[in-house]
Amino acid sequence: MTTVIWIAVVLLLVAVYLSWTAGRLDRLHARLDAARAALDAQLLRRASIAQELATAGVLDPAASMVLYQAAHAARLAPEDQREVAESELSQALRAVFAEPGQVRAVRDAPGGEATAEELVAAVRRVPMARRFHNDAVRAARALRRHRKVRWFRLAGHAPFPLAFEMDDEPPPALAGYSPSESG
Repeated sequence: MTTVIWIAVVLLLVAVYLSWTAGRLDRLHARLDAARAALDAQLLRRASIAQELATAGVLDPAASMVLYQAAHAARLAPEDQREVAESELSQALRAVFAEPGQVRAVRDAPGGEATAEELVAAVRRVPMARRFHNDAVRAARALRRHRKVRWFRLAGHAPFPLAFEMDDEPPPALAGYSPSESG
């Protein structure tokens, strides 16, 4: 009888531990979903501001076309091609804003100061949002690699988390921009 009680206690402790691990994994997946939603929002914001800027008539026609096409492609890219489209938008932003003169042209236009500030904020937030997302992916992957998670299938049917890898380097002229600068 004592052996049965000890076996029941051990099984209960194992069940509690597995339940705790499953709850932790569920929280990590919820954090991952929130981080992905935040990343998507920042990417959409950056593409929207770039598209708005491209159609404002402030930039030269070639720069406007390059920026518009990259922003449009990033907004409409299917999920499996999103990283490439967002990287191409980053490259287009770097090409258009390679020199401070373009930033000055935007700032000198009516309402341009606010637009420049929005663009700078969006360009700065994308790498942060991507870093938070990839940190959540790394944490979820680390827990999912444990044998207990695989053996007891604690992840359920949740897809294996994938990092979002893209070129998010800001344009040099926007990286050092601050609203207090004067043209």
